[in-house]
Amino acid sequence: MMTEELALKGFLRRKVVDRIMPLLKQGISPEKIALALAMGAVIGICPLIGATTAICVAVALALRLNQPAIQIANYLVYPLQIALLIPFFQFGAWLFGMAPLPLSAQHLIFMFHENFWGTVNTLWRIILHAIVAWGLICPPTIAGLYYILKPLIHRMKTGPGATS
Repeated sequence: MMTEELALKGFLRRKVVDRIMPLLKQGISPEKIALALAMGAVIGICPLIGATTAICVAVALALRLNQPAIQIANYLVYPLQIALLIPFFQFGAWLFGMAPLPLSAQHLIFMFHENFWGTVNTLWRIILHAIVAWGLICPPTIAGLYYILKPLIHRMKTGPGATS
């Protein structure tokens, strides 16, 4: 158990802390880094596979956030994006009063054989509904992450081992 904990701490240090410290040394405020990380994490779970990097770039440019910070968070939550696809699909279906997505590969194959374009249309609708569902959780999730990350990052900047 201790070895796993040490491995996780080492992973987090290499992938997160060691990449954030140089940003703090460049003079980027803890608030801006916390906002970039919160935005990157929430955008990173968007149920539109393959689009989160571009969305992060656009948001960072629009809000003048740090590109490396927003992309760090985006890439770190990729496994969570995959894990949340089905819940977002189901939540979106529920929001719009649709039948839930058939989770069987055989059923999807059957749907494509029966009506290819109808199935494509249905899947696009499911994805769009999932994006709406994701959009509903974005503001409170960004706010929550921001208020959790801001003091942590401020502590990184001013805590032991930090150099100004």
